[in-house]
Amino acid sequence: MPESISAFQRAIDAVESLSLQDQEAVLTLLQKRLADQRRQELGQSIADVRHEFAQGHVQFGSVDDFMAGLDD
Repeated sequence: MPESISAFQRAIDAVESLSLQDQEAVLTLLQKRLADQRRQELGQSIADVRHEFAQGHVQFGSVDDFMAGLDD
């Protein structure tokens, strides 16, 4: 394959060369891995917010308070 073909295109070509059953298995595996990554990112975001809250960097208020803070 020419070097100008991207890694993404090479991956697509490799998957397309598989049987339909194997393509479905790859799809299922990727969906599960993506879901796991999203859960990990969400968990990290929650941990970050909890840390910020514990440090006193999180403020609560109304939408009006938020809008007024934008003007400051």
